Amino acid sequence: MQKQFPTLSGDLIHQSFLTIERPFDDPFIVIGNFPYNISTQILFKVLEWKGYVPVVIGMFQKEVAERAAAKEGSKIYGVLSVLLQYYYDVEFLFAVGNECFTPQPKVQSGVIRLKARETYLPVKSERAFWVLVKTAFNQRRKTLRNGVKSLIPKEILIDEFFDRRAETLSVEEFAALTFKMI
Repeated sequence: MQKQFPTLSGDLIHQSFLTIERPFDDPFIVIGNFPYNISTQILFKVLEWKGYVPVVIGMFQKEVAERAAAKEGSKIYGVLSVLLQYYYDVEFLFAVGNECFTPQPKVQSGVIRLKARETYLPVKSERAFWVLVKTAFNQRRKTLRNGVKSLIPKEILIDEFFDRRAETLSVEEFAALTFKMI
């Protein structure tokens, strides 16, 4: 690869994406056709490096790509959707059919682009935001009242807002809810 693209010398890294430390001190773009069996883990690794990765363009298993870009109200909207969309504008660019590959995989592919947000929504703390989102989706069939009762004071939980389920809340609503946490 370095013989074909000598300008990339020093920029190509041959290590496991999941175990590598942040490879550059300056901001860098992540582009790839990522292994489908670790797609979600790769996106969470990007979140660890969020301050250094302004753009990600990648081909993932279609279901993961769709989940990353899903909006509230969708059955596939979840932890990955909310956390990625807090830090990035996520756009599902296009699907890639399995007939485009030899041999043909059994799964479809999707290409997404993540572009870092210039500013983040106000939250009590990033840790509170992550805990709230993960807790709310941990039991996604429960109402928020039951799902986040360990995080929100009882007197606040009586509000009818908490009759909703996690998948109906926007990223903005999750961010605002952090200020009601204990």
